[in-house]
Amino acid sequence: MNKSSIFRKKKGSLFVSFCSFIAIFLILLLPSCRLYNLERKLDSVNAEFLSKVRYIITKEERKIFLELPDEEKDKFKEEFWKRRDPDLATEENEFKIEYFNRIERANELFLGEGKPGFLTDRGRIYVLFGPPTDRIRNPMGASSYTRCTELWYYGGFPVIFVDYYCNGTYELRTLSLAHLHDLNLAQAYTQKTFKREKEFFDFYLEVKKTLLEVDRVEGVIVIEVPYAVIWFKSKDDKLETTLDVHLELKDFAGDLIWEYKDSFMVRTDEEELQQKRKKNYTIEIPFILEEDLEKLRQGKNLIHILLKNRTGDEESKKVMEFSL
Repeated sequence: MNKSSIFRKKKGSLFVSFCSFIAIFLILLLPSCRLYNLERKLDSVNAEFLSKVRYIITKEERKIFLELPDEEKDKFKEEFWKRRDPDLATEENEFKIEYFNRIERANELFLGEGKPGFLTDRGRIYVLFGPPTDRIRNPMGASSYTRCTELWYYGGFPVIFVDYYCNGTYELRTLSLAHLHDLNLAQAYTQKTFKREKEFFDFYLEVKKTLLEVDRVEGVIVIEVPYAVIWFKSKDDKLETTLDVHLELKDFAGDLIWEYKDSFMVRTDEEELQQKRKKNYTIEIPFILEEDLEKLRQGKNLIHILLKNRTGDEESKKVMEFSL
């Protein structure tokens, strides 16, 4: 084999590797872009909620909230705070009250950085940990290392903020990676304020169009439910449950164009379930549209999805855009 052949082989291998890298990158990027677009479309009330709970909402909760139909978002908010209520026997939610009190106080304390005080670095730490046990300020005129610096102490744990240009904008600065690690752990702890035996009931959704003609549209709706989020009940040495699916396709005016209802029995055993913990149960629903296609081509259409797990009486709702 000559050198040019070897070079072409290596070049081809590099090209395949590069394409594989791009494919993986796009797979990871597309869900983030979709959630970003959903966040941009939030109304002012829901956008404000998501902004204020940014420090304590988990990635999983944020995804569920963004994918919910608007009429379900208020219910999500109630459940969100209920999960974090330290004492359900009292009418007040002490965690929620304290959290918003810290946001209000942060807005009062950390003005002048061009954004609400709770969104600044100092505001974030204040909201997560409360007022420091000691706060030491080093204004202009101090040594070159400590000028325009604030040092906060939570017990023996120091948190350092530096205003590099002495213009009132402070950035979080840690002396070591260990400190940064501790901060990340602390934030994770504030997010995980309730015990869960399994993940939230959730699913992934994809619409694939296989035929696009003037008078006919065909495709398949793919629903993937992680086995880790499904509750099962025991029956005859087996584990089973039923998943109910209800789909509605509505046009831009809210008129129902297509509807689908069905139930799916899921059966497994403990050994098989352990092997599938990181896999998904897949439901494929074919659809054919031959009527009202012109209406569907006129504006934004929506697919409403309701998935219910009869065991545990759990359900998850989502809405996604559908266009021709």
